[in-house]
Amino acid sequence: MSENNRLIYLDNNATTPLDSRVLLAMQNSLSLYGNPSSMHSAGRAASNVLEEARNQLLHLIGVEHSAVKNCEARREFIFCSGGSEANNQILDMMTGPLCKGNRRRLVTSVIEHPSVLEKARDLESLGVPVTYVPVDKDGYIQLDSYKEALGDDVALVSIMYGNNEIGTIQDIENLVRLAHEHGALFHTDAVQAVGKIPIDVKSLDVDYLTLSGHKLYGPKGVGGLYVKSGLPISGLLKGGHQEHGLRAGTYNTMGIIGLGVAAEIAEQEMEQDIPRIIALCDQLREGILERVPNSSVNGSKGASLPGTVNISFPGAEGESILLYLDFEGIAVSTGSACATGSLEPSYVITALGASEEIAHSSIRFSLGKHNTQEEIEYVLEKLPPIIEKIRDMSTVRS
Repeated sequence: MSENNRLIYLDNNATTPLDSRVLLAMQNSLSLYGNPSSMHSAGRAASNVLEEARNQLLHLIGVEHSAVKNCEARREFIFCSGGSEANNQILDMMTGPLCKGNRRRLVTSVIEHPSVLEKARDLESLGVPVTYVPVDKDGYIQLDSYKEALGDDVALVSIMYGNNEIGTIQDIENLVRLAHEHGALFHTDAVQAVGKIPIDVKSLDVDYLTLSGHKLYGPKGVGGLYVKSGLPISGLLKGGHQEHGLRAGTYNTMGIIGLGVAAEIAEQEMEQDIPRIIALCDQLREGILERVPNSSVNGSKGASLPGTVNISFPGAEGESILLYLDFEGIAVSTGSACATGSLEPSYVITALGASEEIAHSSIRFSLGKHNTQEEIEYVLEKLPPIIEKIRDMSTVRS
């Protein structure tokens, strides 16, 4: 917090503030002390609200309530601790049920979340072939390379829906179609997209999709995995019958209720939130480019997540910019929160063809539904002199 106790939070891709209505629902749920797996009335009461949350989440991603009334349909959404666990659960099947005959290869991209990339490297160490598809300068999958990567030996394709650092949204519908033409299943890490933009898993025809509560103004430590009906799925955690034996452990009832309410709010308010957030992003992006010489945008200026602006400031170290902005009460990021502590340049920015210097000078501004025009104006007032000061110090040192 700054000296004047001001906090302008522009790090919503790392985590979003808990919506006050979500908080209230979670507080009210504290009286539901029954274990949802128990058959008595207290357990059934907890189980009923858990299933309502499942309905809310499926409806948010395009599955109608009427389709989740039977037991088999409820298997289409599995509760878990969040996106990283769900991503690992899907990729873990590359050593088991997804591999049939000569189909043993995984195809993914070079800009995936660490929970996908690190798991992919683990799979390689176990003998699973992995192909990493490059992206172009805007962060889009290079389509020719993607087509070349597909083949009769591919079991699974895993491509992120919207990138957490640069916001680029992939043409998932087309990527899914091409994968299916080669007989491969398709998983998308939609953690950054669900609740921010409309998603319809039925029209996209995705086979697996992961999401997380704390990216859509819900609680941390809870998320989920969509599984198209009839497709293979195996559990990551063993030891109980929860989620049809696919995710052992006592349910996080309070967190699941909060996630469900967050999903319902997102579905109701997304349409009005999106244009306002985009307008604030445009104001921030254009204001920075106008007021800060030699600054440049990373990622797509077209199909991009509303709220994500990634800009490089050559001659100014990203960590220094972050700390100076923090002193002024402005919270931003130098990249993915999952990579915090690493001295390596952002692998996402370098994958766009940028130099390590450019990557080290990059700042991610990620806006959310609580940000205001006044806050953006404050950022545009404080940022230019900070960049100038850091660049001057860098010049003196050199």
